[in-house]
Amino acid sequence: MNEEELVNCLAQLGNITRLRIFRLLVKAGKKGLSVGEIQEELKVPGSTLSHHINKLSSLNLLKQEREGRVLHCTANYELLDTVIKELKDQCCFGDTLNKC
Repeated sequence: MNEEELVNCLAQLGNITRLRIFRLLVKAGKKGLSVGEIQEELKVPGSTLSHHINKLSSLNLLKQEREGRVLHCTANYELLDTVIKELKDQCCFGDTLNKC
């Protein structure tokens, strides 16, 4: 992951509504949640929720799958792991005395 991709992911998660959506999906596990379930839990208007889900989806932070009329969302755990790894890999970099 390059710096621009990392910054974009962190920027999208820097919005409180998108962070709440993403955290909810992470808590839901691999089964994920429908858009309706997310809306019900977070009390976000449909058009607003759609906007935020599109932002997260455009960076692949969440995956969407349609089941009939239901749009199902899951967190992209591989990308989440990559973002965390990118941040952790810089921990104490160059500090040979205090390795984390």
